[in-house]
Amino acid sequence: MRQHVNPLSRLHQLPRPLPLPDTLFEAPQQPLHLDIGCGRGRFLLELAAEQPLWNHLGLEIRRPLVEAAEAERRNLARANLHFLFCNANVSLEPWLLALPAGLLQRVSIQFPDPWFKKKHHKRRLLQPALLHALASALPEGGWLFLQSDVIDLIEPMVALCETSGCFRRPAEDARPWRADNPLPVASERERHAQAHGLPMWRVLFLRNREPLPPLQLLEARAGGTHNPAESSRC
Repeated sequence: MRQHVNPLSRLHQLPRPLPLPDTLFEAPQQPLHLDIGCGRGRFLLELAAEQPLWNHLGLEIRRPLVEAAEAERRNLARANLHFLFCNANVSLEPWLLALPAGLLQRVSIQFPDPWFKKKHHKRRLLQPALLHALASALPEGGWLFLQSDVIDLIEPMVALCETSGCFRRPAEDARPWRADNPLPVASERERHAQAHGLPMWRVLFLRNREPLPPLQLLEARAGGTHNPAESSRC
C-alpha cells in the first residue's frame, strides 16, 4: 500500500455520504471525538477503551487501513468507536452540518502528510473550507488539537486557525508550542518520535465565542485555497 494518497485525484474527489452518530454508536448522545487522518487506528482503539463515556470516530483516506482498523474494532467490541473511509475535505462538511448541536467536542489532526513541495501544498489536509466546517460544528470550548513533527507543516496550520478568529489557546499553555499532549493516549507516530528523541510541535485550540466568518473571507485571509477540480498532475 502506498504511504501517501493524492486527495485531489478523481477517485478521492467523489463525495461519500457518511453515517451519523445515531447509526454508528450504541450511545450516540455521548460527546464525540473526531480524529482526522487516523491511519491504522491504534490511537483511537486505545483511547476508546480509556474513555468509554466518549464516542470516537476516525476518518482515513486510505481504505485498506480503515478496513484493518474496523476489523480490529469489531474483534475488540468497541461500541464507542468507528472508522470511516473518506476524503475529509470532500465529504466531511455535510456530515458536520447534520450533527446535533454540541455533540462534537474534540477534533484531533495528528501528523498529517506534509506534502513538502510548494505545488503540492493544496493537497494538505487542513484547508480553509475544512477549518470553516469544523469551527461551525464545535461549540464554545470545543477542542481542536494539532500535532506534527514537521515544523513547516504545522506553522501554516496554526496560522490558518489564528487567522480565522474562531479559536483561542488555553491561558495556561506555553507559547508557541505545548510541551505535552493533552490527550491521555499518544499516537503511534508520537511514540516513535519520542523514542528517537525527535522534536514535536503541538497546539491546542479552543473554540471561542466569536461568530464564524464567511468562508470567502477566511479564504481571503488565508491567501486562498486550492481548486478541488485540479487533477493529480498538478
